[in-house]
Amino acid sequence: MEVDRRTVMMGGAGVAALAAAPAMAKTTKAPDWYRKAIVIDGLGGINDPYGAEDDLRISDRAWAEMRQTGLTALRDTIVPVGNQVDSWEQVQKNLADYHNLLRANPDRLTLVAKATDIPAAKAAGKLAVVLGTQDSAMVGPALDRIAELKKNGIRAVQLTYNLANLAGDGSIEPRNAGITNLGKATIERIESEKLLLDLAHGGARTMEEAAAYAKRPPTISHTGARAVYDHPRNSTDAAIKAVADKGGVIGVYFMPYLAADMKPTGTMLLDHIDHIAKVAGEDHISIGTDGGVLPLVIDAKAIANAKRDNEQRVAAGIAAPGEAPDVFTVVRDYNSIDKLERVGADLMKRGWTTGQVEKLLGANLMRLYADVWGG
Repeated sequence: MEVDRRTVMMGGAGVAALAAAPAMAKTTKAPDWYRKAIVIDGLGGINDPYGAEDDLRISDRAWAEMRQTGLTALRDTIVPVGNQVDSWEQVQKNLADYHNLLRANPDRLTLVAKATDIPAAKAAGKLAVVLGTQDSAMVGPALDRIAELKKNGIRAVQLTYNLANLAGDGSIEPRNAGITNLGKATIERIESEKLLLDLAHGGARTMEEAAAYAKRPPTISHTGARAVYDHPRNSTDAAIKAVADKGGVIGVYFMPYLAADMKPTGTMLLDHIDHIAKVAGEDHISIGTDGGVLPLVIDAKAIANAKRDNEQRVAAGIAAPGEAPDVFTVVRDYNSIDKLERVGADLMKRGWTTGQVEKLLGANLMRLYADVWGG
């Protein structure tokens, strides 16, 4: 599957197809608690719908709108995902491309190496970027590559994507066989390098066994609750609890897999958040939208791009059940610049306290990052 620069910038697989120009400027001032909070998208992507395809410099309009979101930090993905012959070479190229993006925006973006880099970025008026992978297929048995990834800025490594790799079974692998001996060795190396172990996209047994094997706090960076809607991309209560019991954090995504018709409402998203918070506890839940910083407009261009992206994912065998050309990776009720602020406000209407919402939106991930990376 060919990956271009826009896919690298957009993060989560499938999001790149949706980079259409939003015109949804925020018109009201954020409440004081939100403006002061550390707000982190635990799995997202930088999208600039206004710049030219080859521009590395974020456009002034996109940057102004990013500032309006109130986002402090996000984790972006260095692709590829899935089992590809040249995946290591692709990772090296895409890492180089991303560092070029960072160099082109030194006044706007800062690369995160340790937890304290995140509040420092907020104080400086910058967006903090955590780099990670969404697979370990590019590592395979060459575990020294994990140290090389760290050296080049990676701070989180996801064990599997949707398919099986040499470390274990992904979420759509029908045998659901769990982690392998190499998977255990991969976890040991991730932890010894003080990188964040991510179990998102794992099969049910993979997530549960990997969480049980881990010695340090892991994450499921972007998922939903299988107890709310039974989809293989969502997590079982057993996996959620296993991660929480290790001190980890579970991120809830704004993805179609939250609903049977692949068109989740805002209420459905809040139901998944409520359920995971109940199972994991308020100290172990976060947001990982799996979308871009800015909202999207579903116009003719976005529809065409989504169709192309779906064809590529089906051909690569990585499409999850329910994915289709007309399924967009968004919760439309929260498709706005102020989506995270609104989610917090709506949870407060359900009885959440300001402190609990602040944990969800960033404080829990800050604690996790400090536990894993230091600083």
